[in-house]
Amino acid sequence: MEPAAHLESPRRTDPKGQLYRSWRLEEPLRLLGLSLDRAGGELNRWVFRASHSRIPEIVELSKKKIRRRRPDIPRTIEPGCSNARLEAFDNRIKATIRMAYGFHRVTNLIALIMLRCSGFDIRLPQPTI
Repeated sequence: MEPAAHLESPRRTDPKGQLYRSWRLEEPLRLLGLSLDRAGGELNRWVFRASHSRIPEIVELSKKKIRRRRPDIPRTIEPGCSNARLEAFDNRIKATIRMAYGFHRVTNLIALIMLRCSGFDIRLPQPTI
């Protein structure tokens, strides 16, 4: 993999080279979902490279989290599962809670969350000019 042109400047200015090396480690993870039969081997190679990367956050990720969840990763690749929809709802609920700051009753907040997450397209009437 060749470095992207937009990463050349950070590659030269980052004294430890951690930004560039972390980008190089992140790219193979994108390819895991493409082929289930190759995912296991690719994941093993990635964990080895990440655990020897000397970037503390990536070493911790590879040793503690990915190794613990290694059997679950191919199971999510096979059916193409993603938590994107759940994350979108969570984000919408958080935005609604910020919007409802100052409501006097929790029931009003719950009603607003249910309204925003229901999928109904309710538009307020606009004045005609």
